[in-house]
Amino acid sequence: MKVLVIIPTFNEYKNIELIISKIFKLNKNYNILVIDDSSPDKTSELVSELMKNNSNLHLIKRPGKQGLGTAYCEGFIWALDNGFTKILQIDADLSHNPQDIPKLISKSEEFDLIIGSRYVNGINVVNWPLRRLILSYCANIYSKIITGLPIFDSTGGFKCFNSSVLKSIDLKKVKSNGYSFQIEMNFLAWSKGFSLHEVPIIFCDRTIGESKMSRKIVFEAIKVVPMLRLKKIFGLIK
Repeated sequence: MKVLVIIPTFNEYKNIELIISKIFKLNKNYNILVIDDSSPDKTSELVSELMKNNSNLHLIKRPGKQGLGTAYCEGFIWALDNGFTKILQIDADLSHNPQDIPKLISKSEEFDLIIGSRYVNGINVVNWPLRRLILSYCANIYSKIITGLPIFDSTGGFKCFNSSVLKSIDLKKVKSNGYSFQIEMNFLAWSKGFSLHEVPIIFCDRTIGESKMSRKIVFEAIKVVPMLRLKKIFGLIK
């Protein structure tokens, strides 16, 4: 079993060293891939320094801000090219607790895609403004009704993929970002017959740095969700 944890970053200088250290404390044999979109705060420069003392830490520095979805897809392709069998995605801001990583990996022995879920056992979100919580919760209800996905948290970004799932998806054709990227990846895996399972987590809003949420991300999700359903109906997703 080769484990890779992918962390996309944009201006996460204040968080990146801490989350890297927390992950390596769990298991020194884990690998971490940071994908940085040329952060003005020099996140990539810090990661490059940390790489000098750890051969399991890797970096892809991209020219300009290209978005979360394309960052993960580039990371997934890198993971498959380098023979990783368990590929995790996690936010850099510590809103996802790295201590939950072994729990996701363990469940991935039984299921193909494991989702760290904020909503499978009620609502497990800390420090979010009420407006943001309502938006997220309603987005997941909307996604579940339209797509038929058998999960409560379609938009969460803390996941563990078995490599077989990612090998089955044409990652170069996945162009969505934010909420819609998470939904699309879940939907593609489910449509291809892979098993999905939710593991309850507690999501804590970031305390350092700024949220990347925007109206554009919300509107994209509203548009992408019915398009996924239509593509499935007309046999464009197999």
